[in-house]
Amino acid sequence: MESEEDMHDANDWESVGEDLYSDYGEEGSEVYVEEGDDFFCNSNFDDSKDVMVVREKPFTVLSEDDIRQRQEEDISKTVAILSISKAEAFILLRHFKWDENRVNDEWFANEVAVRRAIGLLENRVEIPKLMELSIDHLTCGICFETYPPNMMSAAACGHRFCGACWQGYIGTSISNGPGCLTLRCPDPSCSAAILQDMINFLATDEDKEKYARFYFRSYVEDGRKIKWCPAPGCDFAVEYYKGSANYDVSCSCSFSFCWNCTEEAHRPVDCSTVAKWILKNSAESENMNWILANSKPCPKCKRPIEKNQGCMHMTCTPPCKFEFCWLCLGVWSEHGERTGGFYACNRYESAKKEGVYDEAERRREMAKNCLERYTHYYERWASNQTSRQKAFADLQSMRNEKIAKLREIIKEEESQLSFVIDAWSQIVECRRVLKWTYAYGYYLPDHELARKHFFEYLQGEAESGLERLHQCAEKELQVFFDALPDSPPTKEFCAFKTKLAGLTAVTRTYFENLVQALENGLEDVSSASQVAGSSTSKSQSTKGKAGKNKAAKLAVPQISPDDYWACDRCTFNNHPSAKRCEMCSHHQ
Repeated sequence: MESEEDMHDANDWESVGEDLYSDYGEEGSEVYVEEGDDFFCNSNFDDSKDVMVVREKPFTVLSEDDIRQRQEEDISKTVAILSISKAEAFILLRHFKWDENRVNDEWFANEVAVRRAIGLLENRVEIPKLMELSIDHLTCGICFETYPPNMMSAAACGHRFCGACWQGYIGTSISNGPGCLTLRCPDPSCSAAILQDMINFLATDEDKEKYARFYFRSYVEDGRKIKWCPAPGCDFAVEYYKGSANYDVSCSCSFSFCWNCTEEAHRPVDCSTVAKWILKNSAESENMNWILANSKPCPKCKRPIEKNQGCMHMTCTPPCKFEFCWLCLGVWSEHGERTGGFYACNRYESAKKEGVYDEAERRREMAKNCLERYTHYYERWASNQTSRQKAFADLQSMRNEKIAKLREIIKEEESQLSFVIDAWSQIVECRRVLKWTYAYGYYLPDHELARKHFFEYLQGEAESGLERLHQCAEKELQVFFDALPDSPPTKEFCAFKTKLAGLTAVTRTYFENLVQALENGLEDVSSASQVAGSSTSKSQSTKGKAGKNKAAKLAVPQISPDDYWACDRCTFNNHPSAKRCEMCSHHQ
């Protein structure tokens, strides 16, 4: 018979689940579908009512033409306000990260200091005035050759150099990258800026084209409001509006990424966790864990050796060739029948009983467990990534080929078949979310059992719901592709449409709630545990001193996952109180 405490805890868990995920059919939710409801099959059905809550996106996708137009508008505004040239306005805006407000504030606060910082001279030195001095030849400050004044060029500072040296200086700077946008006078004592007008006059056609590309891309790469889409071959950029807690954006090329860290979209995991997970997948730390778990160092040269079969007689590889016992690591010449033969070691057994090998065995067992735990989460993370790529390929195939074929079979307009595309798009999105929940689960502290168990329950429910949607969109839809065009299964397809649209809506709602719950750190679980603890303490207050002691034992201080520190050598997450890594003994 269940105790009163167990029944109370069970009711608490039910209330948590109901509060988080019981709003699928309530008034105000996104979609409500009943069995047998045929409103999805009504040709006069208004998609704008009661089906989808349209949320305003916190970002805008920009093409190259959009970016170029915005850049020209910002430069024109600065030219009009500050009464400077377009080339000077470009250098000024780029210096202040294309922030117009900051440009105006800094310029009007101290124009002289701003000009000095970016190399803009207030008064240009005019070369024609110098030519009136009747100087026939001038010496280039780079090649030290003499040239007529008309073959020499100078920036606003008046330092003159020959055309060949200018061309080589500018070409070398452009070849080195975007730093050419802040090019200064070649004279070591001068910091005057080289403006775009002069570069267009002196540079080769190839260098001018490269400079124009750097000039254009500077608006995105040096600004703070816009970032390029990181997808290979994509030329779109995304402008993000501050104020939204969700950094996930979707480009017009169908690639979703995090605007904050420019990695692929990774909700519900934060950017710092993604960085740690990617580093762990690519670093050598797991190789070290594997070596600790599956090998022992040679007693002589300390190279790791794996024993995968055979007896305990080990021989290190040349040039060491040291022979030793695998168990006790002693010299093999001291072993024989009296020590247990080739498949046992009495010295090891006796020393083990005395605790000589406890620390080494403990570290090896810990490394093995850590490796198995990481492998468990990584394999499922990678498996969902593969499934997501397969689902995305199916989505593209459905959008480009199969929808047209289905339209011919069912005799419906393509707009009436958009629910199929919506279902496949939702599958792709859910696979992405499910993939990152495994990275989330890996970094959940083991001692927080309530959060861990509830997380695993929610993750399992999410997998089951996604599999139902995936099977319906893949297997059940195939039946209609196999149907004959002469006898379209209109009634059956109407029922299928209702089912698939309903599953899509329910799955979307569940995953949105799941993401929100994980981003909030499963606060409902913590609050439910606190309520259960307070109720339990009240019920036990009349049971005497023993009950008080039991309640005191339950009051375990909560430690945040952020309090754990990762080892610099092996990346193992250690308890905050540990001063030395429990895995590799490296100091904090």
